[in-house]
Amino acid sequence: MWTKSLPLMLASLALSACASTTPNWDSQFGQSVRAAIASQIINPAAAANQDPVAGIDGKAALGAQQRYEHSFAQPAPPAVSIFHDVAGK
Repeated sequence: MWTKSLPLMLASLALSACASTTPNWDSQFGQSVRAAIASQIINPAAAANQDPVAGIDGKAALGAQQRYEHSFAQPAPPAVSIFHDVAGK
């Protein structure tokens, strides 16, 4: 009995290996990544603004840039320690 059913089982096993399941998997490939990226966008219309600096006065922009550059030229004041006198140094 096993000798007659063995070729039938092997043939059915070989044919089942040829069946493709990837079209079902490929149809949703990357969907979770796209959903995760889309959920992190706060304002989807932000990319539509092609001129983000419109409305900034030239003098105000120059002053802001100069203040920014000068903030790196001045050294930071030394830190004050509240435990300086406790150690006796």
